[in-house]
Amino acid sequence: MPAVGGISNGGGKEYPGSLTPFVTVTCIVAAMGGLIFGYDIGISGGVTSMDPFLLKFFPSVFRKKNSDKTVNQYCQYDSQTLTMFTSSLYLAALLSSLVASTVTRRFGRKLSMLFGGLLFLVGALINGFAQHVWMLIVGRILLGFGIGFANQSVPLYLSEMAPYKYRGALNIGFQLSITVGILVANVLNYFFAKIHGGWGWRLSLGGAMVPALIITIGSLVLPDTPNSMIERGDREKAKAQLRRVRGIDDVEEEFNDLVAASESSRKVEHPWRNLLQRKYRPHLTMAVLIPFFQQLTGINVIMFYAPVLFSSIGFKDDSALMSAVITGVVNVVATCVSIYGVDKWGRRALFLEGGVQMLICQVPLS
Repeated sequence: MPAVGGISNGGGKEYPGSLTPFVTVTCIVAAMGGLIFGYDIGISGGVTSMDPFLLKFFPSVFRKKNSDKTVNQYCQYDSQTLTMFTSSLYLAALLSSLVASTVTRRFGRKLSMLFGGLLFLVGALINGFAQHVWMLIVGRILLGFGIGFANQSVPLYLSEMAPYKYRGALNIGFQLSITVGILVANVLNYFFAKIHGGWGWRLSLGGAMVPALIITIGSLVLPDTPNSMIERGDREKAKAQLRRVRGIDDVEEEFNDLVAASESSRKVEHPWRNLLQRKYRPHLTMAVLIPFFQQLTGINVIMFYAPVLFSSIGFKDDSALMSAVITGVVNVVATCVSIYGVDKWGRRALFLEGGVQMLICQVPLS
């Protein structure tokens, strides 16, 4: 099955061209789409640990946390409604990703990023001004829709714009934006929780408008990728764009390979069914199991619920929020190391190192 958009890099060839300032700027702006996902991962756990937020929307959780000392600390946040508030985003992101892949392929990466930014912007506004639980959940669902579109289009945009030998580093720029978004959210939670009057949570939730505006405006000013233009039949514009992106006039070989890949992808019938063929099973197995076990380590739970988890084991509110900030700093530093080493040491080396490191750290935790 071809990737979303059906464009390859011609079998891993190294084409002429360099990392131009034009590509650098466009990739940095596009990678900011990761701020959407990162900010929301970091903001939710901190907000749900703030007493004014719990008192307004989840009073039963507030009472368990502050009054009922007989309740097990790990059961303080046992609320189906609170669970709906946190999980609705991911369910919405899952559903929207199914639609987003089609939009990204047929109408271009820019339009998909625009949809993601606008949906996230509306969701942030609703959450920031929420007066009832249903408003929180509706806002979260819209945030999830926005994440589904952004996570489909931004990594693909980066891959198609980046020169082959810099593709790994520029792709991780999206991951860097996610980690920076988590860190920024944790820092804001720490300071907003100190605001007198108990309305700091509104700033935390409403602050998601900032990354939403970045990706929305960026989608309007960023150029489309040559790959996307080829898919939609604009070959002359695509060749001119490829020359601009690579900073050279000699782009015939890469352009011809992109056209050939696009034509080949159109000829593929029943791509999902083809995945189940015997010859593709090893690839399918690895593509599913690697991210599955990565998520099974629980890292997203730590990032998402960090303040709540630290609070549950006895940390005071300020200490719990600061511990989440420290976790976010480590995450950003590790991502920067990966950006430096991904094209130098290779994906496999980083993959093995990360796996061993996680295994060592899981032993004392268990």
